[in-house]
Amino acid sequence: MGESQENDALPKNKPSTEQDISDELDLRIKKYLRGEGANLEVLKDKKLKSQLAVKEELYGKSAKVAAKAEKWLMPSEGGYLEAEGIEKTWRFKQEAIAREVDISSSRNQYDIVLPELGPYTLDFTSSGRYMAVGGRKGHLGIVDMINLSLIREFQVRETVRDVAFLHNELFFAAAQKKYPYIYNREGTELHCLKEHGPVLRLQFLENHFLLATINKLGQLRYQDVTMGTMVGNFRTGRTNVMQVNPYNGVVSLGHSGGTVTMWKPTSSSPLVKMLCHHGPVSALAFHSNGHLMATAGKDKKVKLWDLRKFEVLQTFPGHANTLDFSQKGLLAWGNNSLVQVLRDVSGTQNYSKYMTHSMVKGYQIGKLVFRPYEDVLGIGHSMGWSSILIPGAGEPNFDSWVANPFETSKQRREKEIRSLLDKLPPETIMLDPSKIGTVKPKNQKKTKQEKEAEIEAALEAAKGIKLKNKTKGRNKPGKRMQKKQEAIARVKRPYLEQKIQEEENISRKKQKTSEAVELPKSLQRFARKKAS
Repeated sequence: MGESQENDALPKNKPSTEQDISDELDLRIKKYLRGEGANLEVLKDKKLKSQLAVKEELYGKSAKVAAKAEKWLMPSEGGYLEAEGIEKTWRFKQEAIAREVDISSSRNQYDIVLPELGPYTLDFTSSGRYMAVGGRKGHLGIVDMINLSLIREFQVRETVRDVAFLHNELFFAAAQKKYPYIYNREGTELHCLKEHGPVLRLQFLENHFLLATINKLGQLRYQDVTMGTMVGNFRTGRTNVMQVNPYNGVVSLGHSGGTVTMWKPTSSSPLVKMLCHHGPVSALAFHSNGHLMATAGKDKKVKLWDLRKFEVLQTFPGHANTLDFSQKGLLAWGNNSLVQVLRDVSGTQNYSKYMTHSMVKGYQIGKLVFRPYEDVLGIGHSMGWSSILIPGAGEPNFDSWVANPFETSKQRREKEIRSLLDKLPPETIMLDPSKIGTVKPKNQKKTKQEKEAEIEAALEAAKGIKLKNKTKGRNKPGKRMQKKQEAIARVKRPYLEQKIQEEENISRKKQKTSEAVELPKSLQRFARKKAS
């Protein structure tokens, strides 16, 4: 058993010549470039052309520096399990993996058994340093995952259904029996969100500072945690399956009818409603790129969906109570006391079995969460929580500007201020966020005022036409007036024909709708009679 190095479509062998090194750098530069360069040859404004040329040069330089830093300065690379001969990676046990890894990694294998307070649910901060745990019997706690030390634990003495960190480890929300509460790191209650009611699931949108909840009555609510204002409140139907797409911030709900609906806080109707299963949806998960969705249903099927086409890519037999994608695209699903991990080996979104892990018989798995920047999978189950090693799950190198597991209190304060200044408004949540910042295409249909102005301009041009002087008898005022009127009529004709065509289309549509809406016989006597 060993580990294979992952190289993201780059040459596997070490470059031996300068040409190989430059080719490898070109591949890495393409990853960091902001699309293709603008075509500056078509610009006539010399000042604008020079300014854009300087910007394009800066973009190229920054991409080259980032590519060099990735090649020479990145401290580590990701690796996966590699089977030899007829071995299968999914046959490797956690005990065998623990014998091969270093001491610090082996510490991430543990089981916390608290049978009187379970089942447990988990959540990690974006840096993966801290973990919040919530037991159904009212046990809440925060754990430092690097030191494996308990920061704070307390008992709220009522049901806890879900926990979620807010923008950092200083604040977290807990969905309790009647209302959701917000606590600080010391366990002090800061807010009671009574407007949300008895909440079943919590999700936090980091870029928008919105706390999304779904309660027992099927109400989806969005609350801005910076201002405390309620941004959205919609009736969606009761469900306890909710997940946020990290790519665009769209909240997805799985319903008992087998449908998945996608919502944003500025729309009272779902953006997308798709039939995924022939039974209730039991779990949802999104890939970090936002284009891949995994769903599990009571029809004992797990499906992978391409959200760009809304088509099924793969279907697996089996039931799952919980699903989760890792940063590197591994898919974990749990059912009863069995955990399965799938991997896209070829990079073509063709997943196959990668690892399996069986819990102690009788442990019922409730929540699976991959720890960011670590090859670790957290498992919340009926008897406590556990942690196992999944090689290749986490991103091997963290960006300290995005998520720093070792940040100081000063860095945390600066990051909080910076993220508040960069907070996105709720209107930016949409299915395709790449449309933000683009120019809205010009509407091809002209407004009524534009049509009238165009007709008037054409009539003025027709009236201003000078007629040639003709021979005697053909240059009378009556004939000149008649020619001018004919010219005006020729200008008006296409506009009048277009207007008649539009009126015919509208009347045809009205006729179709009136024919389609036919009342049943029991109600026809109440219908308004047509005028004879």
